[in-house]
Amino acid sequence: MVVQHRRPTRRAAAALATAGIVAGTAGCGGGAAAGDRTADPARVVRQAADRLVREGSSQARTSMEMASGGTRVTVRGTGVYDYRRGLGELKVQLPQDAAGAQEHRPITELLAPGALFMKNRGAGVPADKWVRVETASLTDGNLVTGGATDPLAAAELLRGAHAVTYVGESDIAGVRTRHYKGTVDLLVAAKAASAGNKGAIAAAAKGFGASPVPFDVYLDDEGLIRKVRHRFSFANAQEKKDVAVASTTLLYGFGKPASVRLPRKKDIYAGRVAEK
Repeated sequence: MVVQHRRPTRRAAAALATAGIVAGTAGCGGGAAAGDRTADPARVVRQAADRLVREGSSQARTSMEMASGGTRVTVRGTGVYDYRRGLGELKVQLPQDAAGAQEHRPITELLAPGALFMKNRGAGVPADKWVRVETASLTDGNLVTGGATDPLAAAELLRGAHAVTYVGESDIAGVRTRHYKGTVDLLVAAKAASAGNKGAIAAAAKGFGASPVPFDVYLDDEGLIRKVRHRFSFANAQEKKDVAVASTTLLYGFGKPASVRLPRKKDIYAGRVAEK
């Protein structure tokens, strides 16, 4: 289980390769609308997180694809997110085992400022208990470890966007959007992030190093993110291979209630979590 290791990103990547799991708001203010063709693309993209917070909530679908050598696996999730409180809930579905025979029960993940709570994750953890992880303690800031990038964190990464270009219009689930692409400087994103995500993104900036993170984002005419995709890469020292991870988040159903309740202290597992 990833939570017991000092280098969780590498261990999580190795686990996923064998059908496990990649086990107030900053910068507020008025700005250019996504539908304004004369607006500076970088400025539009950097404001995306603030726009989500103003909107309040949405539903979300996530997909995380990992490729290492000839192995490619995908972890998918669905859920809701409350951007004003920084709280989300996802049901994350692991891929089948290598033989394609074993189905895994979905993992319930609760996303909160500075923390990730997981149920049905970790050998030896009672079925009614949650595992809590401090996201700032993970070398990737939980951008990939949990098998889904926190939707608000995915948007906050865009605060470090640079070399942004407008690609053109695209249809995302029947909604007209404007497609932008560029790269993220994680250190810049960490400095500009809200208090709830600053520690986790700063950890990711150290864990991933100075390499920029490529992204594609699709904004509707109101500046809301409809789709965002980040491509992370790191070296897996154990297998001496480069690992590529593509994290995609789709947002829809804006304004619908997103009721998320964090576990009570007595429901959080305090014991050692074994490898699964």
